[in-house]
Amino acid sequence: MAGHSKWATTKHKKAAIDAKRGKLFAKLIKYIEVAARTGGADPAGNPTLYDAIQKAKKNSVPNDNIDRAVKRGSGAEAGGANWEAITYEGYAPGGVALLIECLTDNKNRAAMEVRTALSKNGGNLADPGSVSYLFNRRGVVMVPKAEKSDEELLDIILEAGGEEINDFGDSWQIVSEATNFVDVRTALQEAGVDYDSAEASFLPSVRVPLDAEGAKKMMRVVEALEDCDDVQDVFDNSDIPDEVLAELDSQE
Repeated sequence: MAGHSKWATTKHKKAAIDAKRGKLFAKLIKYIEVAARTGGADPAGNPTLYDAIQKAKKNSVPNDNIDRAVKRGSGAEAGGANWEAITYEGYAPGGVALLIECLTDNKNRAAMEVRTALSKNGGNLADPGSVSYLFNRRGVVMVPKAEKSDEELLDIILEAGGEEINDFGDSWQIVSEATNFVDVRTALQEAGVDYDSAEASFLPSVRVPLDAEGAKKMMRVVEALEDCDDVQDVFDNSDIPDEVLAELDSQE
């Protein structure tokens, strides 16, 4: 049972995303198109599409936009782009490792966007393989604390492959093997537990401790990357102590 809270980091990132809701909608629509293209248009038989649609709905993407994205991805409607997945590796100031996942129809543009966002904010690209070994692919399901206690959730998820529950302020983070998160999500649904998101994610195996100044620099890099149209997700291995998070929060 881990209890490392990242509530303020999550809050900072959420504030940045809320200010760019249009960009967020576009990223979520991309996920849906790619999921429908690779696994078919039926969410019942395509768990990746199901979770992409649920994530879009949780973020208030209109149903019409979701339906059209499924049709474009599956080929039922024209206009779907040939999105290609690319992962870049880099560093933020202070030696924080970054994994940057992109979905793009123009690899050269994506590379330039990522390189510019890093270099303008004190970061830099890294050689392939120099950062990725610091992260593990894991299943992550986020559940609002109002739903259940961590002990109650543990009883629900253990048989489905859930391994640990972490404290994320207003939410519990349930971690499993990447191949088990659909089973964990299904177990929660069957128990009547609502969840915010369920997906395969990258979690760091080694973290880099940061002070307030280092945390601000790291967040600046992450926000610049998330502002890029081709960037879908940014994962970092920062470790910001709770007192530093509180200090940053008080400066808002």
